[in-house]
Formats: sequence, structure tokens, C-alpha cells
Amino acid sequence: MRAVIFDMDGVLTDSEPLICAAAMAMFMEQGVTVHADDFRPFVGTGENRYLGGVAEKYRLKLDINTAKARTYDLYLAMVPTLLHAFPGAVELVLQLRTRGYPCAVASSADRIKINANLNKIGLPPESWQAIVTAEDVDHRKPDPAIFLTASRRLGISPHDCTVVEDAVNGIAAAKAAGMRCVALTSTFPAHQLTQADLIRPSIADITLEDLN
Repeated sequence: MRAVIFDMDGVLTDSEPLICAAAMAMFMEQGVTVHADDFRPFVGTGENRYLGGVAEKYRLKLDINTAKARTYDLYLAMVPTLLHAFPGAVELVLQLRTRGYPCAVASSADRIKINANLNKIGLPPESWQAIVTAEDVDHRKPDPAIFLTASRRLGISPHDCTVVEDAVNGIAAAKAAGMRCVALTSTFPAHQLTQADLIRPSIADITLEDLN
């Protein structure tokens, strides 16, 4: 391992419940009651698919850009008081940096959300060697484009990168990119994460040896 690429939602931050709550509230404003489980197949695929997939299920015609903007408005209002880093997340990133390992964030979220989350947990965007967002690639997870773009920006071969992920779609993307993947059970149960090379209960349980 020469570099580590982190997913964000469900890995560094406990943001999955917040974006789900914001999305549910947005749909409620559209007159449709949706449920948290409706979003699970689309976790890690980016907000366009996250919202669009649920809209398709309920046969709701949704202007995705308007819906996403409203969802982000609701989400960003929660960030200052409700968003937190997972215990051990900041410490692991700082430990890797101290030891000279380049670190990147590769998320299917849009930059507005990534910036808000990273600033809130004290790992601001400018402190990372690379950040790849949904706007930077044509295809989202489970396509490997996001991780391959991150490794290219880091200047390190995909085979020398380790990904930390929580979502089934993210693990599939990491493996398709030819990268080692350590999965966390923060969002999905372990039996759904078996495509990963290693599974840990939380980011606090990851050691440097796990990443190699």
C-alpha cells in the first residue's frame, strides 16, 4: 500500500442518516411519503441516482436538479449541529499523513456536500492530496472511474492503493479498479460486504497493517 483512498459518507462521517432524512423530507414536500429502506440500493451511487431511483420506484416525475438542490439545502442545515466524524476517522487520516502516505477522498457526492462534511470534521478539502467528486467523472460507483481518477491524481498505480468503503456499490467499484478494499459495517451488514478484502466493524478498528 502506497496510498489510501477514503469514501466519505459512512466512512469518515455519519452523514448517511442525514442525507436520507433530507431526501425523505424533500419527497414529502412533493407529496410522496418514502421510507429509509427505499434508498439502500442506491447508497454510494451519488445523489442523482439516490433520489432518481426512489422517484422511479414511486413513479414520480422529478426534476433531478431542483430536487437535489432542495435536498442539499435541507442537508446543509443539519450539518453544523448533527454531522460528526466517526470515532477514529480523523485520527487514522492524521496517522497516515504523519507516516507519509498520500490520502484522497473519492465520493459519489457532489462537491458542495463533500466540502461541508470535510470542513465540519476538521479535515478540510485543501488538506487532502486529491478529492474526486461526482462532478469529476461521467460514471458513478459501482463503476471504478472515481477510484481510478483518484489514483491518477495521486500519481500512484491502482494496485498500490487501498480503499476504505462502507457501501456495496463502493466495494464493487474499488475491486473493479484493481484496488485492495477494507469495508466497514457502518451502513451494511458484513454478509453483504464479502467482496471486500477485509471487513472491520468501524474505522476505529482499522490498523495500518489492515491497509497493506
